[in-house]
Amino acid sequence: MSGSEATVPVPSSSLAPVEQGTGRDAILRAARRAFTQRPYAEVTIRGIAADAGVSPSLVVKHFGRKEELFNTVADFGPAAEELFDAPLDMLGRHMVVTLVRRRRELKSDPLLRVVFSLGNQDERSLLRDRFHEQVTEALIARLPGRERALRAELIAGHLLGLGATLSLHRDGAGSLATPEHLADLYAPALQTLITG
Repeated sequence: MSGSEATVPVPSSSLAPVEQGTGRDAILRAARRAFTQRPYAEVTIRGIAADAGVSPSLVVKHFGRKEELFNTVADFGPAAEELFDAPLDMLGRHMVVTLVRRRRELKSDPLLRVVFSLGNQDERSLLRDRFHEQVTEALIARLPGRERALRAELIAGHLLGLGATLSLHRDGAGSLATPEHLADLYAPALQTLITG
């Protein structure tokens, strides 16, 4: 991929405010690109550091070994907690507004990185497994009524679709709309799936 990877998913653990002046955000973006585009064995701390424009020792200082950095990239838990932190009757709107705000604040999407792991059979499958466990299963547990698993998968698809659309049309009409206006248009379909 070209420059779009930088705006693809933020590791859920980086939803907290990014430490300014430390290179942490650049390291996470570089790690997301590396781990979603190449087999785990080909990714190196040195390569991530070079892509992030920092020293390898700074990567180790912030994240430790490659395995720990990968686990940070593969953690969707905090993003899911934030996205799903609303009463069921307002959850669709909350998810859209939160997703759009976080993308704009962090210059990346909290969920979209899972798309780049599709079709890969190495350690990147952990991204899919974690997404299912931390996002889809968390939704299943919250939903009332029948066909909860199917509805949860469709809701997750809607969220990924929104992120992909906003990335694809980075300078399009969606970039000019407020998160609330996007929610006015997008959330009703989500809410229908939420309430069943």
